[in-house]
Amino acid sequence: MTIHFKRRLATTVFGAAALVSAVAASHAQEAKPLDKAAVEKIVREYLIANPEVMLEVQDALEEKQAASARDSQSKIIAENHDSIFNDANDAVYGNPKGDVTIVEFYDYNCGYCKRAMPDMQALLKADPNVRFVLKEFPILGPDSMRTHLVAQAFKRLMPEKYMELHEALMKEPKSSTEESAMKIATSLGADEAKLRELMKSKEVVTSFQSAYNVAQALNISGTPSYIIGNELVPGAVGLETLSEKIAEQRQSNTGNK
Repeated sequence: MTIHFKRRLATTVFGAAALVSAVAASHAQEAKPLDKAAVEKIVREYLIANPEVMLEVQDALEEKQAASARDSQSKIIAENHDSIFNDANDAVYGNPKGDVTIVEFYDYNCGYCKRAMPDMQALLKADPNVRFVLKEFPILGPDSMRTHLVAQAFKRLMPEKYMELHEALMKEPKSSTEESAMKIATSLGADEAKLRELMKSKEVVTSFQSAYNVAQALNISGTPSYIIGNELVPGAVGLETLSEKIAEQRQSNTGNK
């Protein structure tokens, strides 16, 4: 039995129970209330004659739950606005003063993140008014963590070349390691000894904590994940969807003025 089927079954049972309760409540106000067996018979006959009702109940419940989740996410994003959009540990790509900001949680060893990078590049080329925040979020094991430590140390040592390092790591055909990241960093002119010293600093070691805190609050468990405005957009959704979300955010911004 799949999880999806279990959810549908649970929703159906919930809907049936709600219908039984509604019928019982309506008859409780009549002079001659129906007993439980009679109510169940009425409900059973109605559902057999109108099975599509349960699909309507399921759709309504799922939409209500989704709306509740969106409201909760919006509240969390608002409460963590500076940590999400203005964290000093994050790099900003595109227009620093853009009218719409996209925040991407990513891991250098995430294949989907690698495949999503051309979407970011195409988006920023087509839309010069987008601010793109890169939020390092190493979650795929020790190699990812060590790679991100190299990247954060490099960002502090040579911030002007950070995007070159970022793009090179994202183009790595295999999983990145500390050694492969260090090789790229030194090829860009970084001093290895200084990098290794920075990698041990508290500033670098704790640089991911803010991303972890936000991710935990929003139940982000995979990469890439995006935040656009007050909306969480999980997964490598593609250029078209990102563009649509940007347009929606611009429209929302205009409406709020």
